[in-house]
Amino acid sequence: MPVPVGVLRLPRGPEGCSRGFSPTSPRFQALLGGDAVTTAAAQGARAALRQRYLRGLAAARGRPTRFCLRAGVRVDAVFGAADVDAVAFQVDALQTPLGVQAAALLRCADVLAYSFLLD
Repeated sequence: MPVPVGVLRLPRGPEGCSRGFSPTSPRFQALLGGDAVTTAAAQGARAALRQRYLRGLAAARGRPTRFCLRAGVRVDAVFGAADVDAVAFQVDALQTPLGVQAAALLRCADVLAYSFLLD
């Protein structure tokens, strides 16, 4: 029988309807790790990395790919697409131990690693 787990709830915000910290509170500023200039630079770096990642995924369309999944399962497929929120990969010609699927969605939570194979 599973053990019940308690739910952690953040305190109500200063306006009474939101949860979390006020952006002007010292605790919130400490969590950000610095001033607005540092935060803007970090946000710009994250945006650039995300853009490179998405362009890489777009260039990978149609390439043979090997996915390493949980429990040591390795499957080969032709990369199709990935959604913006990185929840799932769409693949074609998925070769599983049980057979070949014409099209499938692989949940990103189940994918440990993936690599593009040479043609």
